Amino acid sequence: MKKDDKTVISPQQNPNTFLSDLKELFKAVVLIFNVLPVFAGFWLALYFTNSTFTANWELFLLTMAGSTCVMAGALILNNWYDVDIDTIMERTKNRPTVTGNLSLKAVLMMGIIFSVVGLILLLFTTIEAALYGFIGWFLYVFLYTMWSKRKYTLNTVIGSVSGAVTPLIGWAALNPANHTVPIIMFLILFIWQIPHTFVIAIRKYDEYKAAGVAMLPVVHGLAITKRQTVIYIACLLPLPFYLASLGTTFMVIATLLNIGWLTLGISGFFTKDDLDWANKMFLYSVNYLMIIFVVMIIVTVPSIG
Repeated sequence: MKKDDKTVISPQQNPNTFLSDLKELFKAVVLIFNVLPVFAGFWLALYFTNSTFTANWELFLLTMAGSTCVMAGALILNNWYDVDIDTIMERTKNRPTVTGNLSLKAVLMMGIIFSVVGLILLLFTTIEAALYGFIGWFLYVFLYTMWSKRKYTLNTVIGSVSGAVTPLIGWAALNPANHTVPIIMFLILFIWQIPHTFVIAIRKYDEYKAAGVAMLPVVHGLAITKRQTVIYIACLLPLPFYLASLGTTFMVIATLLNIGWLTLGISGFFTKDDLDWANKMFLYSVNYLMIIFVVMIIVTVPSIG
């Protein structure tokens, strides 16, 4: 399929199909997982600046709407650009850019509009928040999607930096992000994404290889991917202790999660079923991130009115 594809939305298209197409286009699950750290960043900024939610609810809405639009725009542009390899991969074959339910020109325009609107909304919060939003967008769209994804295994690191700015957006909307907490949140997200992406690449090894995407296991094999996975997870171990201000409960839960993930990662050296191990690692990593940020929010709830 070419970038000048003329397919348009059919007026008779089933509403359920259209909603399903939008869900695929926005990568709904990925979008939700990126919005949660924005919320957590904003919430913890309230906590550490002794601010109240009721006094900042309008700022909160602008922050969430702006960041969601920016991320949605980046994800849509990723779909638009990657249509050629999405036709090859099983996991992406139902995207509307592949099926032709949405024209590529329409998808491109949607990506640009969402991106611009999102950045404008963030500018109504603070310039710093908008800057983090733009950095994340630029890294994902240009340096990840258009430059490194098909050429270099470094694409995982670049994509991880892009995803890790989300708590900085939330925090900076309320207060400058030169604080230990948002910086550690950034590091947790950055480090987490790398082993998470590695195991996705193992699970979808054949698809990435067929599409010519330069993922680490495809280029350098499973052995080095497993070693790097364990190394990155080990780097998470000290981070909860830099968040002692969130209390003992958080530090204990985060540390136990880190130890559990590291143990599971090490077990990969001894497994005979790499796919089963990768599936377990994927499920653990998804739940890990959700629990970490939800706990951050829960332990601070009593202090925010």
